[in-house]
Amino acid sequence: MSDDRDRSGDRLDAEDQEVAAEIADETDPLLELLSNYYRTGVSQANSSQTRIDGTTNWAITVLAALLSVVFSRPEMPAYLLLVGIVILAAFLSFEVRRYRFYDLYRSRVRFIEENVFANALDPVGPEHADWRAELSDDLRNPTFKVTTREALSRRVRRVYGLLFTMLGVAWAAKVTLFTPESQWAEAAALPGVPGVAVATALGVFYLAVVAVAKWPGDREAKGEIHDEEPGKWKGR
Repeated sequence: MSDDRDRSGDRLDAEDQEVAAEIADETDPLLELLSNYYRTGVSQANSSQTRIDGTTNWAITVLAALLSVVFSRPEMPAYLLLVGIVILAAFLSFEVRRYRFYDLYRSRVRFIEENVFANALDPVGPEHADWRAELSDDLRNPTFKVTTREALSRRVRRVYGLLFTMLGVAWAAKVTLFTPESQWAEAAALPGVPGVAVATALGVFYLAVVAVAKWPGDREAKGEIHDEEPGKWKGR
């Protein structure tokens, strides 16, 4: 009985290996498979973009609510804005990982556009000579196309740098303009931490934010669209 099961298992394994292998040599089934996969990739990229937008929306909502609470009454402490910075940093960490997944799906969609659709419209040869092997390898062994460092830098430049700046300006206004009855150092102080030390730590933090936003190094992601004149193809 066990020998029969073993032979049956070997036969099924062989058949499984042939299912997709037969498509590789047939143009029409392969193109149909690629078109279906392309739609799936677009859907995955859109879903990932929606998750990123959701994180950003939550970050903005929390920031707006926090500013409303802190400036609602003069006695509200300024350190609540520091809590907001920690919360924004947490949202940023979530968004960096989600952005890397988005870039993974987007890059696959773009890869098919470059090597299949573009060549179908103007057959001058694919962008990558071994595009099928490259795509197959990436499906078997998925890897992120953008590093954590670059994803962090991008999200800080495009969204979170402005949000952090808003909190920093709000904190400075709270400890100076909105607490006239005390010195700014007293209003900025935390339990056991003098206000000058808090302000210094904030200054270091914002220098780090600027450094991350302008982090030098070679670009990992493919820099398409950027630094190109818009609309050139319309004049042809």
